[in-house]
Amino acid sequence: MQSKTAILLALLGGAAAQQSPWGQCGGNGWDGPRTCVSGYTCEFGNEWYSQCVPGGGNGGGNDGGDNGGGGNDGGNGGGNDGGSNTCGSAAINQLVGFGAGTTGGGSGSGVTVTSCGQFTSAVANRGVIRVSGILNGCGRVDILSDTTIIGVGANSGFTNTSLRVRRNNNVIIRNIRMKTPNSGGDLIELEQATQVWVDHCDLSNDGIVGDKDRYDGLLDMKAATDLVTVSWTKFHDHWKGTLLGHSDSNGSQDRGKLRVTYHHNHFSNVNSRLPSMRFGTLHVYSSCYENNPASGINSRMGAQTLVEQSHFINTRRAIITNLDSSQDGYATQRNNIFQNSDISITQASNFQPPYSYTTDPASCVCNLVKSKAGTGIIA
Repeated sequence: MQSKTAILLALLGGAAAQQSPWGQCGGNGWDGPRTCVSGYTCEFGNEWYSQCVPGGGNGGGNDGGDNGGGGNDGGNGGGNDGGSNTCGSAAINQLVGFGAGTTGGGSGSGVTVTSCGQFTSAVANRGVIRVSGILNGCGRVDILSDTTIIGVGANSGFTNTSLRVRRNNNVIIRNIRMKTPNSGGDLIELEQATQVWVDHCDLSNDGIVGDKDRYDGLLDMKAATDLVTVSWTKFHDHWKGTLLGHSDSNGSQDRGKLRVTYHHNHFSNVNSRLPSMRFGTLHVYSSCYENNPASGINSRMGAQTLVEQSHFINTRRAIITNLDSSQDGYATQRNNIFQNSDISITQASNFQPPYSYTTDPASCVCNLVKSKAGTGIIA
């Protein structure tokens, strides 16, 4: 029989060792290393699993015990400047993330429209289109490549209208308020679209009431849509938020595509899909989630997801990787705050953003996005 001394020395040796990059570093029943090599920190995934991820300069950090706590992350994460100790470091009028490089209709003054007829005529000519006032009943309008749609002031946009970017590229939609899509579809739909920026919009419906299938998503992307940034936008009062990848059987088209960045958004009173991602690569940072009853960020069908510096309040399944699909997704969370919000991460992501970006801290991001997201800020 092994001596008690030998057992004690073995345990001490395991505790003193440092785990290699991306290795496990905590969880119920884990008896291996609980600290990471320099430049990595131990990030809590769930009560059974914590993993070494980039961030922290001294190899420190721990998994906060094994009782579901967040732990000490030892740093601000890799790939960015770490934000600051106060909110407002991130620029509110700048395109970053996977959608970087999108130019839309260019920098000209464009044309101003005040009716659906004027709008559809302007769309056919591309360029910069300024929407003044709320246009009602425009139907589903297909937006062509090299187009910018921007609202005038705080209360311009559409009702009973859907905007679709289908097999077109290089589109910007900013400062637009939308409610109630056309014929039960999506408010904004991206299909085989590349290089799109949705920024400072307000997307909503009538709330979590009535038939959940009467309307579809607030902002949905499918069929190999790629290189999209969604920023400083308010999603609220609807059943289905924002879906990325429409089917478990569409992997042959979607794998390697659906690279999307969501940052500085506010999700409130939306039942689910905030967003829901299949197959692709998702980066969510510095966003606020409040009172979302079914699920928040749903990574499935092998999707790679990183969630950081975001605040979740009363959001069930705030981050989850084993919901609704036949295959789990991957997710890593760091520097987030969870209030009455749970997570279920079954496997950690190894995705690191290939671009520079600035985070704002989870501790104050809700106040920030409530005041700086949505319409009327950049107008």
